[in-house]
Order: sequence, then C-alpha cells, then structure tokens
Amino acid sequence: MTRRAKWGLMSESQYVSRLRRWYGALPPTLVDGTLAAAVLVVQLWPFISRDNPWGGPWHWWGYVVVVASAVPLVWRRRAPVAVLLAAVIPTGFYDLVDEVAAQPIWYTAMVALYTVAAYSGWWQRWSLALFTLGGGLLVIGSAETAVRGIVLFVAAYAIGRAAAASRAHAAALEERAAQLVREREVEAERAAERERARIARDMHDILAHAVSVMVVQAEAGPVAVEANPARAVAAFDAIAASGRDAMVQLRRLLNVLKEEEGPRGPQPTITALPDLADKVRATGLDVTYSTAGEPRPLSPDTEVAAYRITQEALTNIVKHAGATRADVSLTWQDHAFMIDITDDGRGRDTALPSGGNGLIGIRERAAACGGSATLGPRSDGPGFRVLVRLPPAAS
Repeated sequence: MTRRAKWGLMSESQYVSRLRRWYGALPPTLVDGTLAAAVLVVQLWPFISRDNPWGGPWHWWGYVVVVASAVPLVWRRRAPVAVLLAAVIPTGFYDLVDEVAAQPIWYTAMVALYTVAAYSGWWQRWSLALFTLGGGLLVIGSAETAVRGIVLFVAAYAIGRAAAASRAHAAALEERAAQLVREREVEAERAAERERARIARDMHDILAHAVSVMVVQAEAGPVAVEANPARAVAAFDAIAASGRDAMVQLRRLLNVLKEEEGPRGPQPTITALPDLADKVRATGLDVTYSTAGEPRPLSPDTEVAAYRITQEALTNIVKHAGATRADVSLTWQDHAFMIDITDDGRGRDTALPSGGNGLIGIRERAAACGGSATLGPRSDGPGFRVLVRLPPAAS
C-alpha cells in the first residue's frame, strides 16, 4: 500500500495527530525562518509585483520597514517580547513617506503577538497586547481599519493562548504517563521484593527442616549401629529422604529466579502435612496429627502458608524444644482455619538461638494471608504453643 493510500485511510483525528507529530519534529529555526520568509514575501508583494493596484514606483523606505519588521520572526520563540517590539516599532514609521504601498503592515505583528501569548508570562502578555493595540489605533487612519485590526489582533492573541493551553495539557498528559510508568516500576520492584522475601522464607523453612531432621538422625545413627542396626538403617534412610526432598523443593524455588523457567511442580499444601508429620516422627519425636470440622476451601497462598507454618513450628520443636511429643491439630471453623501446634518441651522461645527468624517468619506468613499468629509458653502445662488463625477462601 502506498503512503498516499495509507494517509487516505486514516480518520481525521489520526491525520491531525500525525500532522502534529510531523510538524513538531521539524527544527524550530527552520519553521520560524520559513514563516518569516512567507510574511516577508506577502508584505513585499505590493512593492515587487508589476500588476498591482497600488501603483508605483515606491520609496526605498517602504522596503526597509517591511524587511526590518519581518526578519526578527526568525527568533520569535527564543525572544518573543523583543521580536514583538522589533516588529511593531518599525511599522509605526511606515507612513513617514508618501511613496509607499497603501497596505496594512500587520502580519508580522500578528505572528509576534501570537508568539507572546503562547510563550510569555501573563503580565508580559497583557502589557504587550495593550501596547500593540494602542499603538495600532494611533497610527490607523480609518475606523473601519481600526475595527478590523482589533479583531485580527485579538484573534491572534486568543489563538496563542489556546496553543499554550493545548501545549500545557499535552505536557500534563506526558507527565501523568511518566508518573504512571514510574508507579508501575515501583510496584514491580515492590512485587519483586515481596517475591524475594517469600523465596527467602521458603528456603529457610526447607533448609531448616531438612537439616534439623538430618542432624537428629545423624546423631542417633552411631548410637543405634551397635544396639539396634535396623534403627540405624532407618535413620540413614531418613537422612537420605530428607536430603532428596530438600533438593527437590530448592530446585523448584531456584527455577523462579531463572529468566527462562522450566515447568515447576506445585507448592506443598495442607494435604502434604501427614507426610510431614511422618518425616518428623522419624526423628524420634512422637507427632500426632488430627483434623476437626468440615473442610472448607482455602486460597492457594493460605494452603502454602499453612504447610510452611507447620513445617517451621515442627522444625523449632526438633531443634530447640527438647520435647518428646508434639501435637498438630487443624480445625475448620465457620470463618477461620485454625492451626494449633503444641509440644511438651521447655516452653520458652528464649531457647531459640540469637538471630533466629523462625517465629518471626510464622507471624509474617500468617499476616501475609490476612491471618494472625499467637506464640508462647503453654498455659496448661510444660511446652510451647503455636496457634495460627487463617481466613478461608472468599466464596
């Protein structure tokens, strides 16, 4: 399709928009120089045309005034006030001699006044507009010419203000678009930070749980080699299984950080909690697992959070509590999903090592899902309790 055909298929608004972009891409000096040349030719036409109704020949003074008033338009955008004065003042002396064409020298002043209205401050605009109109009325001979001049100059001023308003509106739209881009970038960075924090919590939970199970089994293995070889073999099997499970989950998380992600398996949810209880039970901790209430759907984030919270709580029991028993209870209520994890250990969170963030991670995961977590020593006996309330999925 030819360029002419493409332009023919455009709507009027598209045509105007493309024309504006094309005009805006031109160098300002080229545009202003062309405008000055056009004004100069129009106002010199009565002097150079052989077939004109004004007669001739003309005095050289008319040529000087026309050229002196038109040439400054080349700099109209760089110095609009000076150009208007340079255009208006010479035209006031046009009639000092009689041998000049009887024509109004308005075009340069009108263009200059338009430029002042479009680019100058309010006090400069109003003072120069009044100066231009007042000076024009003093040198104009007839009332008809005066009215025509007032209408033309007021129209030039109004068009200049309209152009300034349009330019300001376009600048505001561009600034708004740039602001939206910045806001999207900030939100993307925040989302990336949240994702990194989530990945860091997941990696902490995975590694802490797997290493804790492996350490407990490794410590028990040498003791059981002579007394109970079958238990020693089971301990080593548990170490291997924990390592393999940790590697699978870590590989899944690390794929998130790659630019080209491969297929990823699902995150563990509450359906995997019985298997988690079995793995922890292999360390020698007596873990009971129970559910109550009518199961209700949970959001995917809540499902993952429930698993990770339980995993972190059991890991802390294995590593720090010195407990022999842990109870994991899940309860579905009308407006909440409860996770209650207790143990019979020392019952003090001060037993956690300095710098540990396991309990903080439990609170953060619960809060991220719109829930809450209560952690502290048990009131009904020795041990520690983690009670988490999570919201069900919106129906």
